[in-house]
Amino acid sequence: MKIVAIANQKGGVGKTTTAVNLGVALAEKKRRVLLIDLDPQANATSALGMQEVEGESIYEPLVGGTSIADKILPTRVDNLFIIPADLDLAGAEVEIARMPDHLTRLARILSTFRLDETFDLVLLDCPPSLGILMTNALAAADEILTPIQCEYFALEGLVKIVRVVEQVRDSGANDQIEIGGIVMTMFDRRTNLSGQVVDEVRQHFGSRVYNTVIPRTVRLSEAPSFGKSILEYDPSGAGAGAYRALAREFIKRHAPSAIARETEKTHSLESLGK
Repeated sequence: MKIVAIANQKGGVGKTTTAVNLGVALAEKKRRVLLIDLDPQANATSALGMQEVEGESIYEPLVGGTSIADKILPTRVDNLFIIPADLDLAGAEVEIARMPDHLTRLARILSTFRLDETFDLVLLDCPPSLGILMTNALAAADEILTPIQCEYFALEGLVKIVRVVEQVRDSGANDQIEIGGIVMTMFDRRTNLSGQVVDEVRQHFGSRVYNTVIPRTVRLSEAPSFGKSILEYDPSGAGAGAYRALAREFIKRHAPSAIARETEKTHSLESLGK
């Protein structure tokens, strides 16, 4: 099992859009995916039409109140499960900061999934900040997937992410964490700037930048308001095609790891869906 934090301290770069749609696209490929919404704004939760769910966030497991397995919910997408978010997570920032193991609480509670192999992949949708929740995500993850908007300040945001990764390593919370991939989002073919930004990021970060580029489309912007992923809302459109291509590239990059296994291990998931 691999844990991937989808993180960028800058908001509005397609982070949640990537978390949701990559998760759905991987689930379509028969990968067993758990999406954990760590943002108190709960955008990933509402993007999957589950905004009415309350009291099921990861808040209680983080502060020691209950088991993380009790918070996992099935979605309408086969093979995709979610731990939704709610406003309680905003309070977790303060409460966890007072605890002696405040950097590694998420890593500890996720260790259960590393043992039982219920999931092929855990995606952590991080809040757009450098607070306790994002730091916990980086301490728990095997790698970071960073969406970067095709705009002028893209590299500036990447530099900050690199510094945060170094701080997490130096703290001893996770000395293996690395930027595993960079996804260029909101690409506009009508402007020269988008192409220039992609070229510049690839020049600096080489093979870490995914070949797949996510376009800017109206449909991608509309889908969350209907509580649907782009693969459900506009399955034959450019956005859905891009995220399916990203999923294929993701799988290829991580083969022959656990995420590439095709054998079915459904007993644990069946119990979660009951």
